[in-house]
Amino acid sequence: MANRLVTTLRRVLAPVTRTRAFRRVAPRALPVAERVMKRLTGGRVIVSGILVPSLVLHTIGAKSGQPRETQLMYTPDGRGGAIVAGTSFARDRHPAWTANLAAHPDAEVVVRGRRYRVHAERLPDGERDAAWRLIEAQWPGYRQYERDSGRVVRLFRLTTDAVPSPFTERL
Repeated sequence: MANRLVTTLRRVLAPVTRTRAFRRVAPRALPVAERVMKRLTGGRVIVSGILVPSLVLHTIGAKSGQPRETQLMYTPDGRGGAIVAGTSFARDRHPAWTANLAAHPDAEVVVRGRRYRVHAERLPDGERDAAWRLIEAQWPGYRQYERDSGRVVRLFRLTTDAVPSPFTERL
């Protein structure tokens, strides 16, 4: 029942997330909401995690060398890993976290309140369409962000040695 409700909510809300109004407001509003939720729950709940599998990515800044954290939707890849997409709400620039992962592929994630070490690899061109199919099965129409941005969105596969893998959907 809960899975059916989540699936229905995703299908209803997905088109809203592709509107210009959402793209204008979300980049400013969601980080604030995430910070408030982090304070209220001690980092155990991510706002976006209410509807989609989400994680907090901990990287090292590509230019600054300083620790950075970003809340992201992920898609289980079916092999114990996760796919993350640098859509940045269809903006014309790649999000900073993608440069951070490219420069420092060993990172950490927090999934459902637990911290894991991960290794990131940029997906090669030959795997992109299959990855987008997985992502869009989870969040319909998500690839439209890539089309609207005018750039090729950077896709990464995150892998971990953790057993069991944290990248299984449990909504």
